Amino acid sequence: MKKNNSFLSITCFVLFLAMVSHQAWSQTLKSNPDLDEKVKKFLNDNSRRWYDMNVPSIDGQLLHDIIVKNNYKNALEIGTSTGHSGIWIAWALSKTGGKLITIEIDPGRHREALENFKQAGLSEFIDARLANAHTLVKELKGPFDFVFSDADKDWYKNYFIDMDPKLKVGGCFTAHNIYDRSSGSFGGRGGRGGFRSGQDEFLEYVRSLSNYETTVNNAGGGLSISYKKSAK
Repeated sequence: MKKNNSFLSITCFVLFLAMVSHQAWSQTLKSNPDLDEKVKKFLNDNSRRWYDMNVPSIDGQLLHDIIVKNNYKNALEIGTSTGHSGIWIAWALSKTGGKLITIEIDPGRHREALENFKQAGLSEFIDARLANAHTLVKELKGPFDFVFSDADKDWYKNYFIDMDPKLKVGGCFTAHNIYDRSSGSFGGRGGRGGFRSGQDEFLEYVRSLSNYETTVNNAGGGLSISYKKSAK
């Protein structure tokens, strides 16, 4: 009977610690119900117009949830387009107290993204830059704890190599339009006829790194999620 009571006490204590830890983590998130409603309304009202090289909503939600779950604060987006993914990322950062740097090379898409960020009420959480990411990514000082790559696919591996030293241990590097061809769902490794795209090369490279843990989520447009476990 004493053993049972001891086990019960230990179990209760562990559950108590878990509850306290969860509450403490939750309290670090900033609450802004008015902003949340404004963002939700903007996303709902514009749900059918994100056609210009933007992510589907299911991927935007996934990016948002990764940031909130890990309490990330310093984010970089490579490839703004007209701002759909940036809105999801910045919305998450409004809760963690962070900020997003996002890069777009096309002036028209950049202007449209700025207006969308304003309409969504998220401008203060976003540093939107009109620039060539090939150059600017190298110049950024960091550190960052979250990166989303959705620009020119042939440069994915280069973006990752440039950002790796600036990504904190525990941080996450994500990339869009990534498909796990090794599973056989997309014609086997390397794709049809042995063709290897920039996405294939990037995924093979990041999976070869022992200090990263990489998975691929194919629920939407294909999203690789790579957590940095150690510096080397």
